[in-house]
Amino acid sequence: MKLGVLFPEAPEPTAQIEVAGLSADSRQITPGMVFVALTGTVVDGKAFIAAAVSSGAVAVIGEGSRPRDLPENVAYLGVGNVRLALAKAAARATPAMPAHVVAVTGTSGKSSVAEFTRQIFEACGRDAASLGTLGVIRAGHASYGTLTTPDPVSLHRNLDALARDGVTHLAMEASSHGLDQYRLDGVRLTAGAFTNLGHDHLDYHHDPENYFAAKLRLFSEVLPEGSDAVVHTGSPYSDRVIAAARGHGLNVTTVGGAADDLALRSREIDGFEQVLMMSYHGHDYTVRLPLAGAFQADNAMVAAGLALVSGEKPDHVMAALPDLVGVRGRLERVVSPPGSLIVIDYAHKPDGLKAVLETLRPACTGRLICVFGCGGDRDRSKRPEMGEIAAHLADLVIVTDDNPRSEDPAAIRAAILAAAPQALDIADRQRAINYAVGLLQTGDVLVVAGKGHETGQIFGTQVRPFSDHEAVASAVARLRPGGRQ
Repeated sequence: MKLGVLFPEAPEPTAQIEVAGLSADSRQITPGMVFVALTGTVVDGKAFIAAAVSSGAVAVIGEGSRPRDLPENVAYLGVGNVRLALAKAAARATPAMPAHVVAVTGTSGKSSVAEFTRQIFEACGRDAASLGTLGVIRAGHASYGTLTTPDPVSLHRNLDALARDGVTHLAMEASSHGLDQYRLDGVRLTAGAFTNLGHDHLDYHHDPENYFAAKLRLFSEVLPEGSDAVVHTGSPYSDRVIAAARGHGLNVTTVGGAADDLALRSREIDGFEQVLMMSYHGHDYTVRLPLAGAFQADNAMVAAGLALVSGEKPDHVMAALPDLVGVRGRLERVVSPPGSLIVIDYAHKPDGLKAVLETLRPACTGRLICVFGCGGDRDRSKRPEMGEIAAHLADLVIVTDDNPRSEDPAAIRAAILAAAPQALDIADRQRAINYAVGLLQTGDVLVVAGKGHETGQIFGTQVRPFSDHEAVASAVARLRPGGRQ
């Protein structure tokens, strides 16, 4: 492949250089590859040019002028936006992708919407997959990942592999980081969806407007003109998303209680399930959803909207909703002592924790107990906010460690406890879960929040094996007959 194929802006004779591939990670460079020097939030990729050249890079792409110490035999191409250039080059390097690719953005619900959309597509007879926080998921197998929106090179390799394996429909998450860093700009999207906007990632975006602007890129820049946007009407930001989408020439479909298209007429709670009465373009549907919580009804409706704008028949889409299976670690019921209920949820943001606790309260005839913590090296302002939410909505709160990363775990817990002074402080997460499970009596509900599907706990630069699922199972197994340890 010639450099000019990946980067059409390359001038002659640079464009004629034969290259073996590209990467923004100098550790992945092998002889004949192109190194893309990204400008990062922590480090500048130009600091790794020498390492890339020593590993055999034949060309470097970056912003600004050619580095003075770059060997003469190594080509250099300066571009105005190196992240955008990388995204488009990755798409040219591995151009195959499923024919229908839909993306969902928002603060909460992305993983559930992507996975629900996959399940609906499959129920409609499509070979479908989902991609996001949980990795790449297809019927019968899952490959777990670590980033909501992978880097462009990895993303397009995944898309290429899925297409070659026969996948025709893909639902993927679009994170604010991924949108802000142009990771999706080379993907040929056919539709996009917006769930909601809350408090998250202000350590990166600095203020709510910047955070919203990153999400808005999906509708104002990334989706091609004439494609579809599905917008849930329950967010204060929904009208701005709708306006941006229409201004970009998108076809807008609204879903939710105040929607013009897929409208929720009523919702009745029936134990851990709910019955939704909906209407879509003059037709009424009554659907039993096997999931708890108003937010799961919202997620299911957004997923249904994505399937509908992708051309699936309304009757087939509605028939798929009663068979939806929740995402691992999202309001997931796990083994519990007799008479009580234990739920594991990924809620690690204020809105998410609030939604989970409010959802579980009606199922609780005893005490609502919450075990949670907050991650280190992340938005610090949400720690007291989450502490206040837990203290207000739960009967007993136990603050424990989440993923402290490079921060002092005790300082993170102290920030939460400042807004929840009656909460218990148990640093070790297994001990905290053991203690909470040991307290359970008939009618009690315990929610273990923050880590969900994760199988590791990050201290410093080390990832220690840890699973809330295994921790809960171990704690329940330790109980003596009668429910006490």
